[in-house]
Amino acid sequence: MSAQEFLSCTPQPVNPKGFNPKVDLPYGLSIGHIRKAMEEFTDFLGFLNSQLHSRKLARMEAFMMPANFSSMVGEFMATAIPKHCKTLQRNAYHNGHPDLVPSGKYKDNAVSHGAEGIEIKSSRNVRGWQGHNPEDTWLMVFVFNSNRNRDAYNSVAPQQFRFVKVVGAQITKSDWQFSGRSATSRRTITATVTRTGFDKMEANWIYRD
Repeated sequence: MSAQEFLSCTPQPVNPKGFNPKVDLPYGLSIGHIRKAMEEFTDFLGFLNSQLHSRKLARMEAFMMPANFSSMVGEFMATAIPKHCKTLQRNAYHNGHPDLVPSGKYKDNAVSHGAEGIEIKSSRNVRGWQGHNPEDTWLMVFVFNSNRNRDAYNSVAPQQFRFVKVVGAQITKSDWQFSGRSATSRRTITATVTRTGFDKMEANWIYRD
């Protein structure tokens, strides 16, 4: 494997100067909590990829389907943030909404669909983020850059994983629009954050690198 492939096993460090000190965060969450969770993910991914490289195997982001890798990033953040922010807990309800709920708000910190909490998503896309349903929710999106599983077949050079930005804000159902599909498509019908929702989240940016 090339030297560039070896280098790409180590994610770019989270930029400590990239956080917005004026951001408005709910439920006792702070930029310090978010930073620690992001740093834990880059450490986690770097460890896994280094082990894979030592066995001449592809990096996680280079063999997982793009949607599955994005889901892994989001699931990790939803699990890591409550370790540092004791006023938030992971929603214990299977596939419950939102991902994080205020500590003690719901019985056993489990709710199928609650009005209070933070929904977490991750994406390679800098806008046009998608969900399964339009929601009134506090939405936080972790945007990252990394290779995809098809890059090796398209002569795309290895690159380090990097958090590009994190944004978040309270958005409403009117800030979503259903994304249709053709009669022959098998894609799951989703809803996309519109320009109004995007503007709200960008105005309350959390991290930029």
